[in-house]
Amino acid sequence: MTMQQLYLVVPLAPLAGAIAAGLFGRQIGRAGAHWVTIVGVAVSLVASSVIFADVLKGNVFNGPVYTWLVSGDVRFEVGFLVDRLSALMMVVVSFVSLMVHVYTVGYMAEDPGYQRFFAYIALFTFSMLMLVMANNFLQLFFGWEAVGVVSYLLIGFWYTRPSAIYANLKAFLVNRVGDFGFLIGVALVLVYFGTLDYAAVFSQAPLMAQRTIEVIPGMPWLLVSAICIGLFVGAMGKSAQFPLHVWLPDSMEGPTPISALIHAATMVTAGIFMVARMSPLFELSQTALTIVLVIGGITAFFMALIAVVQYDIKRVVAYSTLSQLGYMTVALGASAYSAGIFHLMTHAFFKALLFLGAGSVIIALHHEQDMRKMGGLRRYMPVTYLTVLIGAIASAGVPGFAGFFSKDAIIEAVHLSKTPGAGFAWLMVTLCVFVTAFYTFRLVFYAFHGKERFEVHDHDHGHDHGHDDHHHHAPHESPLVVTVPLVLLAIPSICAGWVIGSLLYGDYFGAAIIIAPAHAGLREMAAEFHGVVPMMTHALTTLPFWLSMAGIAAAWFLYILRPDLHPVLRKKAGVLVTILEEKYGFDRFNDWFFAGGARMFGGGLWRWGDVTVIDGLMVNGTAKLVGWIAGVVRWLQSGFIYHYAFAMIIGVVVLLTVFVFFFGTALAR
Repeated sequence: MTMQQLYLVVPLAPLAGAIAAGLFGRQIGRAGAHWVTIVGVAVSLVASSVIFADVLKGNVFNGPVYTWLVSGDVRFEVGFLVDRLSALMMVVVSFVSLMVHVYTVGYMAEDPGYQRFFAYIALFTFSMLMLVMANNFLQLFFGWEAVGVVSYLLIGFWYTRPSAIYANLKAFLVNRVGDFGFLIGVALVLVYFGTLDYAAVFSQAPLMAQRTIEVIPGMPWLLVSAICIGLFVGAMGKSAQFPLHVWLPDSMEGPTPISALIHAATMVTAGIFMVARMSPLFELSQTALTIVLVIGGITAFFMALIAVVQYDIKRVVAYSTLSQLGYMTVALGASAYSAGIFHLMTHAFFKALLFLGAGSVIIALHHEQDMRKMGGLRRYMPVTYLTVLIGAIASAGVPGFAGFFSKDAIIEAVHLSKTPGAGFAWLMVTLCVFVTAFYTFRLVFYAFHGKERFEVHDHDHGHDHGHDDHHHHAPHESPLVVTVPLVLLAIPSICAGWVIGSLLYGDYFGAAIIIAPAHAGLREMAAEFHGVVPMMTHALTTLPFWLSMAGIAAAWFLYILRPDLHPVLRKKAGVLVTILEEKYGFDRFNDWFFAGGARMFGGGLWRWGDVTVIDGLMVNGTAKLVGWIAGVVRWLQSGFIYHYAFAMIIGVVVLLTVFVFFFGTALAR
């Protein structure tokens, strides 16, 4: 089997599983559905690993697989670009996806839509792999939209819940806003570069660096800036950056495995991957990089604050994802693309771990997500507790764990960046370290430590069915299909950061990422990097380390030592808490302005357009006119003979008069 055929296996194996589970789910049954999809994704992971090893030897592939259509000089193709960037993404995506597939067997065991669920997540994996392997904008756009559609299906998986339908519609619409910008960016590329192939566009880019276009007459814009900002608007939608972040917390309405898949390794990182892939374009536009920096900084800090006041265990992790995506975006803006991708990788492991850990708790408590009804769970769920703790330590950036290396690298890169807006972004991401450590350990202490707050709650349910008796007892550890993926994700959450030397400072990405000579932040850092252990010991003297320690200590003080204090503090901080609980009012504004505005506009069109103009004037107006003419004609058509005789006599008189009048005037001439 050649490498080219192996490249095809990577996306097609999950697709085959999805088709089998989706179309023949009834025939193959529940076990059949999970076997075909798990085997498909496992094959994909093995193939990705082989390809990854091959790419490390220096074998890069860039070429078309299938020509879809040719229009003039432009070819629309399905093509693969397999280099160090896409190979890394393929391994991360297929690994996390496999863990989620296995975990789903336990999590969705009692769900009637079991086969449908497996079909969706396998299809999602296919879409994401097509996106990261693309070598042209057309296929990138296909993968981009396909992940959007499948995430819509997944978020609204329980379609009988109004909240799930609201959430998936919201995700879909917000992503349409971003995709509109993305489409404009792609269209500009096609118009000015005449091709959609990455390699061709990137080779022409330096020649087009000074080219301007006038969007508004008299206001020239750099073409590259316009393209990059358009593409980045797409990334803001997919990667949930402020102000298009509103869909992500709501998408928690989908089952937990989805939260792990969409929000950990795949869909939300599509935007980050895309900007890193477009580094040759972004490096030519300082404006675009500044926008990326500022938006990332705002997202990182302000979304982390919301996590502090949330009680729903999944929403805490969701806001944490938003904040971490802000970090990745900041790295891209600081031209530290490899640091952004590195954080994408480490974050994929520990965030999937936290989501699946939260899901394990939710199963044990019979789908209870409120942390106020948890507490003291570590005695009952030791494996879940340990793995979640590892995820939390990695997330808080404690030296030695995966999150520490990527987060520290980003903070340092932003600190060295000369791009306008870097100072602001540095302040945001540094403050965010404290908040991250605080809300992550708030979750751990609230759910697993302290007094138990769930027993009373369980008896309230009054299980009178015989087989539900064991639910009266304390929650117990989840089955192996749930805990094994947790353990397998905990391992990279500890050690994935140790490859920082080769990934960040070695020439790992090679030609996949291009950085302008002016943006030398990473090169300066490489000169000071002496290995993993020195980096950890040096960190003990830096501000981010002490901020994360302070965050953990604050959470410990408030939730273990003095649990009576946090309700008091919450009352004292009245208006601040309200602002955070309202999520800065974005949802309210969007509902009032966009949704309400659209409803008012629609209502106006209906009232004036439909009722008044179309129904009133056109439809009913014509009817009235016909009726009026008929009413006039009715006087003439009475049905009495003497009326008709009378009318004939009058007619003859009229005709004679006309005749005489015309004839007389003619004679008089």
